[in-house]
Amino acid sequence: MKGCTESGLYTLADLFNIKDMQMKYDVIVIGAGNAALCAAIAAKEKGSSVLVVEKAPRHQRGGNSYFTAGGFRFAYSGIEDLRPLIADFTAQEEQDVEFGTYTKSKYHEDLGRLTEDLTDPVLSSILINESLATVTWLKEQGIRWVPMYGRQSFKVNGKFHFWGGLILEASGGGKGLVEKEFEIFESLGGEVVYESAATKLLLDENGHIEAVSLQGPDGGRIEYCKSVVLACGGFESNAEMRTRYLGPGWELAKVRGTQYNTGDGIQMALQIGAESYGNWSGCHAVAWDVAAPPFGDRKILDLYQKHSYPLGLIVNKNGERFVDEGLDYRNFTYVKFGREIMNQPGRIAFQIFDSKVEAILRDEYRIKEVTMVRSPSIEHLAEEMGINTKALVATVDKYNQAVKEGSFNPATLDGKKTMGLPIDKSNWAQRIDSPPFIAYAVTCGITFTFGGLHINKSAEVLSTSHRVIPGLYAAGELVGGLFYHNYPGGAGLMAGAVFGRIAGTSAHLSAQEKYS
Repeated sequence: MKGCTESGLYTLADLFNIKDMQMKYDVIVIGAGNAALCAAIAAKEKGSSVLVVEKAPRHQRGGNSYFTAGGFRFAYSGIEDLRPLIADFTAQEEQDVEFGTYTKSKYHEDLGRLTEDLTDPVLSSILINESLATVTWLKEQGIRWVPMYGRQSFKVNGKFHFWGGLILEASGGGKGLVEKEFEIFESLGGEVVYESAATKLLLDENGHIEAVSLQGPDGGRIEYCKSVVLACGGFESNAEMRTRYLGPGWELAKVRGTQYNTGDGIQMALQIGAESYGNWSGCHAVAWDVAAPPFGDRKILDLYQKHSYPLGLIVNKNGERFVDEGLDYRNFTYVKFGREIMNQPGRIAFQIFDSKVEAILRDEYRIKEVTMVRSPSIEHLAEEMGINTKALVATVDKYNQAVKEGSFNPATLDGKKTMGLPIDKSNWAQRIDSPPFIAYAVTCGITFTFGGLHINKSAEVLSTSHRVIPGLYAAGELVGGLFYHNYPGGAGLMAGAVFGRIAGTSAHLSAQEKYS
């Protein structure tokens, strides 16, 4: 080999040359969802050679992002911020909608309130301050944004009113988002390897990331690199870790997304001294059809969720209400309420509506794969669903008597409430008195876990000594510290994109500096 001395030994310079020859990639990204692909695109557009490592086979790629609605929560001041983003937005459409504003201060307020002020102030500020710029960057990359008419607006007086600070989604939902991100990455010359599970991070003598050990159908191999971005999700698909960290019974939860998010990235990082961070006993969960499969269905996607509960009542098998269905916009309660179903008998709950609101239930209530009963009476409804009949009739009667007069407006916190119940309904309280009555059976579907790794403003992973682990970055659902106890809808994809972009850019810079 060139550089070998006459004695047959290699000089230090020769060894560096060998290492450079081994390092085929500047950046390796572990994972293939929205956060991972944003990191890969950011590193690739800067000029790095990038390999995306996906544990799933190609036909199951995309991580949890694939199963989402594709909504992004970002701060905006008004229509002037939105007009450049929305694809094919006409002047007439602009006249027919009311987007309002969602300021940075409101975003901070919502995130702080929902997390009981535990959200990391540095990370949350980056998320919020970079949100609009990141959505704009994705638009420039080729992501098409459209208003979430069916999920986030109600038509009031002939005009669509958007509510809860969540207004835009990627065209085609989560599936359309990740497929487009793959297209963008591959058009830049990026490489993807499938059915390859990352099993270990390898360090050089200076403690810098230098390689990743992979295991695939043909055995194990090592891929050398100059930096690594971990973006392969939390541990929600690992029943043992769910039970260990979330608590007894969580091994029985349905998983609404990919089966491949088993905590691999978190555990690899912890093994080399990374610091655990965030709400390890917390998770994102939703009301999920009781008959849904154990993991996400790539045809049904997120339509097993049932999110129109603010328009009706939620009861358990005993016929008892256990939450204030109108506490806040569904964007700010569905995670908390979804998790609460795990505490109910049989891990099951029932959403009950009458004919007054049936027309404005979300589209997910109209799919054929739904556990639903329609009945002319509450008694028959209870019998068909296996709810305590006497108790449910009493619950509905007492609720109806407690409803106060007022103007019902589903597009705002209307203050139409009940008074005098053990759990009053704070908004959207209408009597359940117009047959036919409808009930939907739901359980808890876990989306992702809140505990994970500690990163800094550059998305560098920190060690238990609060030092940077050189060459290691993280983004997406395996980052801890952003969400505690609850979650504002659309913030997950937004955080994945913001910190994915930062991680990819930082990993590129690290790769340029190494051995320079």
